[in-house]
Amino acid sequence: MKPEILLIEPMTRDVEAQLDGAYTVHRLSQSQDHMGFIADVGANVRAIVTGGRTGAGNAIVDALPRLEIIAINGIGTDAVDLERARKRGIHVTTTPDVLTDDVADLALALLLATARRVCVGDRFVRAGGWLRGGIPLATKVSGKQLGIIGLGRVGREIARRAEGFGLSIAYADPLRKEDVSYRYQPDLRCLAGEVDFLIVAAAGGPASRNIVDRAVLDALGPKGVLINVARGSIVDEVALVAALVDGRLGGAGLDVFAHEPEVPDVLWRLDNVVLQPHQASATVETRRAMADLVLANLAAHFAGQALPSAVV
Repeated sequence: MKPEILLIEPMTRDVEAQLDGAYTVHRLSQSQDHMGFIADVGANVRAIVTGGRTGAGNAIVDALPRLEIIAINGIGTDAVDLERARKRGIHVTTTPDVLTDDVADLALALLLATARRVCVGDRFVRAGGWLRGGIPLATKVSGKQLGIIGLGRVGREIARRAEGFGLSIAYADPLRKEDVSYRYQPDLRCLAGEVDFLIVAAAGGPASRNIVDRAVLDALGPKGVLINVARGSIVDEVALVAALVDGRLGGAGLDVFAHEPEVPDVLWRLDNVVLQPHQASATVETRRAMADLVLANLAAHFAGQALPSAVV
């Protein structure tokens, strides 16, 4: 008998075909009544496959008495109760490293697009505006001050790329990193007040909820730019919108939001904001590598082998 798994967040067609070949797959997306569906199939489910932002809530996990592993297609674990998983002996795996480059790339792309008003210029040319005149000057990026919140895998790669633009780099993190030369500034308000650009690359979860608040945004100021490629929960979205509308913040490049896929509609109308639909890791190459790691973790678990990328 093939092991039974619960697929919470759909994957690409070829990956789902591989899952179907190795497992009996129960697709949560095929049901309107999710908990009713889980009650029907959950008695024999031994694995969950999900995404980082969707995770697996406690109600779902508690309804699966034979659950052995939660395989996350992503690096975020804030949507899974890791302590509860530990207590039940449930393994949790993620897909680290393989998406680091893409997330760092998009962080720099958002910084350049926001500061240099790339999307504004694109719309201006497409609308025929260039025939009638020019647009206001943008903000230089090279040689400025950059702050990074969270110097983990992604934060380090953002910093490495930023060095190529001659940016002076400082960072905030719960712990000072002894193996880097970047300036450590653990106080977020102080960090924001010292830099031109602030990139959020920290982990989500209760400990980081709304740590980028009004005080931090005001310290970044009317010429500062905020970039978020981490989690929408890290930034106080109400305070962010107000700061942008009031002109207390210079601009923002956002890949993540507090209530995805809902985005405050006022942001649609602001020329100093660049928006993306949570696409930092969304390249063909990286999504394939992420899927391969999900499949490898599942295969290793059911073969009784060491998991390639276990968190719990």
